[in-house]
Amino acid sequence: MLKDYLPVLMQIVIASGFAVVTLLASVLLGKSGTANDTKDSAYECGMLPIGDAQPRFSVKFYMVAMLFVLFDIEVVFMYPWALVFRDLIAVNSAVFWSMASFATILLVAYLYALRKGALKWND
Repeated sequence: MLKDYLPVLMQIVIASGFAVVTLLASVLLGKSGTANDTKDSAYECGMLPIGDAQPRFSVKFYMVAMLFVLFDIEVVFMYPWALVFRDLIAVNSAVFWSMASFATILLVAYLYALRKGALKWND
């Protein structure tokens, strides 16, 4: 029973050893940084902490995100259907037409979103 876990134990030991050796090499061979006011400041990236913390975004970003989620979720319904399509079509041919109508509704919704300009970034 214990010999079954030996490869797992060896992998844990090797991974831990690699992590420790890498960290020690980084400390011993790496450049030691000197602390100063600029490096110790909270906003080292160059942004001054002035103004609102949360900028305002255009509604277009949210519209595109919602449309992406809407059309992306449809793949969740189509993928399992495609996996068992051959088995289902042998039993009933209405399976194909139900998915065809589903895809048609998606196409109409996509064309409606395009026509309304929901995917335009310039306006």
